[in-house]
Amino acid sequence: MHKVKTRKYALVSIFGVLLIMLMGCSGGGDTTAKPTPTTPDVKYVDYDLKIPAEALNSPEVGPLPGDTKLHVLVTFKANQDELKKLKDLKQKSDQNIDLSQEANKIGITDAQYAKIKSYLGVDGVNLKLDTTHTSMTIDSKASLLETLLQTTFVKHKLKDGRVFFAPKTAPKIPDFMKDRIVAITGLDNYSKPPTSKATFKQLEQTSFKSSSNANDPTCEVNDPRVVNWKQVAHAYGLDSLWQQGFTGKGMVINLVELEGFDKTSVQKYFNCVGYKGNLKVINVDNEPNPKDAVGESLLDIEMIAGLAPDIDINVYQGVDEYGTGSWETFNNILSQIANDNAKKHAPSMVSISWGSGEQELYEEVFNSMSAKMQMLTEAEHMTVFAASGDCGAFQSMEWNKLDVNYPSSDPYATAVGGTLLKTDAQGNRVGETVWQDATDKTKCNNAWGSGGGLSTNFNQPAFTAVPGMQNKYSDKHRQVPDIAAVATNLPIYQDGGWYISGGTSAATPIWATALSLINQAMISKAKVYGYSTDLFYEIAAGKQDPSGPSYFDVTQGDNNYYPATQGWDYSTGLGAPNARNFYLTFAGLVAENP
Repeated sequence: MHKVKTRKYALVSIFGVLLIMLMGCSGGGDTTAKPTPTTPDVKYVDYDLKIPAEALNSPEVGPLPGDTKLHVLVTFKANQDELKKLKDLKQKSDQNIDLSQEANKIGITDAQYAKIKSYLGVDGVNLKLDTTHTSMTIDSKASLLETLLQTTFVKHKLKDGRVFFAPKTAPKIPDFMKDRIVAITGLDNYSKPPTSKATFKQLEQTSFKSSSNANDPTCEVNDPRVVNWKQVAHAYGLDSLWQQGFTGKGMVINLVELEGFDKTSVQKYFNCVGYKGNLKVINVDNEPNPKDAVGESLLDIEMIAGLAPDIDINVYQGVDEYGTGSWETFNNILSQIANDNAKKHAPSMVSISWGSGEQELYEEVFNSMSAKMQMLTEAEHMTVFAASGDCGAFQSMEWNKLDVNYPSSDPYATAVGGTLLKTDAQGNRVGETVWQDATDKTKCNNAWGSGGGLSTNFNQPAFTAVPGMQNKYSDKHRQVPDIAAVATNLPIYQDGGWYISGGTSAATPIWATALSLINQAMISKAKVYGYSTDLFYEIAAGKQDPSGPSYFDVTQGDNNYYPATQGWDYSTGLGAPNARNFYLTFAGLVAENP
């Protein structure tokens, strides 16, 4: 198991206090506020939400209204021995496992859940246990939780003007459930919301060239800056997989989105690229308003559709009660993806283009999300791709302040950096450098380039050793990115026109699509598929196909701090995809080790 950097903090359960306190509620349905409950022989302890002291000491600006709806997510410890067994099943495409049948072994048992429900059968408290029994949601008004937790919720105002809510005093809970819990989120909203990594710049109308297919607008973009979907597919060898019939049929990519998208724009792009797959939208928490979108969701969808015309795309989208794409909603989306796929083991990917600098978050978010991504990877055999960020080595968004992007820095995520790809008129790859722009050092604006560096929260996983991994910067912490792809000058259709877009949030779905096509080919050939970050290092270290390497090694440029080098580096990881050779190398490794 990849371990989080050791820190001293208590992991305790909200449910212990709920069980004990609600025992004192008469009739099972009375939600009238009661005096502080006490139960003999139960030791109560403070629950540490790990919010920085400086934030908790900031001025209070009033109470949180009692009728505020709170959505609390409790993440239970998974049985690591059971996860290891599931991981060791590897990637046989015809070996389906129904995780709902394994749930009592993986998470809490049915008996434990039944006990919880028997005490929580009161109006105003809604519980839901996920399929794998590793997380539970509790929905309630703030006023009821205040009574149960023996605290009150107040609002604080930080020096930068931001307002957040949190318990005024540490919640009181009994200690007998503490060993079952990894994290609790939703009792505060201190962490800054994740941000999108997309950038958009409109093309001039003169860049359009008429096309015989009579689409409006024309599907041909005649601009020397642009690298369109056909050029990307050819440069990275995806079209060689198309020619063998591997266009994504039966593959699925799950997108994590904290905004909506304009369906009309997406459909016009689909018409241009000939997309014939199934696009499905799943709302989590609250449905976002497409008018509030910045275009990230649209970018992700269009990147995939242009490179895999028959793949299925699931868009998991949502915002919180305030219309914000919060970390709580982000976490709930990961839970929903895991829940929806617990009984389905068709090869699928998760692609994440949202995130924040590690230094903007605190441990409760890390612990909960990391547990979700471990489940997706080891139990459900997915690869979780995450953008490494667009502020170069400074994901803090402050020049010369080193930081990496989360969740790409998580050990269970595959971090994707960005490149500047150059092609000729036929789409042949003629050069590739690190994507970087340092023209304005006062503000990032998602333009400083490929995110990369060293985590301060996670240890480096035991990936297969490859050249470049041990370097002068190494300090035993997680090193990102793992891989990279083109991240600039990509054409996107939005709101009636073409735009140049990009960022590592474009490179991320590109890699998710590439691995999907490779897996489709592998399933056809050997009934196996690849998943997890480990795969990329195993391929890099394996015997390469005689026709060439599995990655295009990017050795020129830097991300404003870390230079590109031969082998792995902090700007582009192992490099950009050479999909044809990746597939051939993968097939060779499987043949040698059936």
